[in-house]
Amino acid sequence: MSNKKWSKAAKVIPKYTVLLVITSFILIPFYWMVSTSLKDFQQALSFPPQWIPSPIHWSNYFDLFAKQPFHLYVFNSLYIAALVTVGTCLFAALAGYAFAKIAFPWKNATFLILLSSMMIPTEITTIPLFIWLSKIGLVDTHFPLIVPPMLGAGGMFGVFLYRQFFITIPNDLDEAAKIDGCTPWTTFRKIMLPLASPAIATLSILTFLHSWNEFFEPLVYLNSSKLFTIPLALSLFTSDSGTEWHLVMAASVVATLPLLTVFFFAQKKFIEGVAMTGLK
Repeated sequence: MSNKKWSKAAKVIPKYTVLLVITSFILIPFYWMVSTSLKDFQQALSFPPQWIPSPIHWSNYFDLFAKQPFHLYVFNSLYIAALVTVGTCLFAALAGYAFAKIAFPWKNATFLILLSSMMIPTEITTIPLFIWLSKIGLVDTHFPLIVPPMLGAGGMFGVFLYRQFFITIPNDLDEAAKIDGCTPWTTFRKIMLPLASPAIATLSILTFLHSWNEFFEPLVYLNSSKLFTIPLALSLFTSDSGTEWHLVMAASVVATLPLLTVFFFAQKKFIEGVAMTGLK
């Protein structure tokens, strides 16, 4: 190998070594989760820890669905996260386009006021929202987990993301559409929205991830176990005799699979959206 190639390899190897070390620290918890999900109750609590389960208990995943209606909890989390993601992306795209491309009085001031809502902790608004929803009979339903996240601070983050993305699109495109007789709605639907696919992918992943992992709001609003989402369902494997960690880890593996699937299919657009948003 020539000296030039050795010099190039000497520069690259330390970088990949550091990345490999960092990656190993990130993957160790995932390996432990999968490993524990394949152990029995005693192995999961053994000390020193047993890194490789022996024997492997695939039956834990069948027990997971046998002891609790876990398929119902997966369905609840899936459809709630899907609705929140679709609704947030739609409403945020409409508002973001308006703030970026449509002129109206007090536009910047209105945007700053709405943006300030992101600084209000969820815990502060939970009590008045709970009181209002209880008076109209919507507590112990999935309504508080679907509609408020679309229009609250989480939705406002999407508005900010879309606005920053639409600002990077030249105004000449809007003017050309107006000359061709396009209304603002037509311009948004046929021109702007297709161009915003990186922003859509970015917001979809972040929103789905947040909704899927949300624990506080389901804990506050849900009482019936049949309405539980996965984060709440994990607590059902804890009793007075202790926590069934092997089943908890099996449930965690099942809960992680949809997140990995969503990111796998949208990772390219996600990275592109993060790189492009806010350039201007």
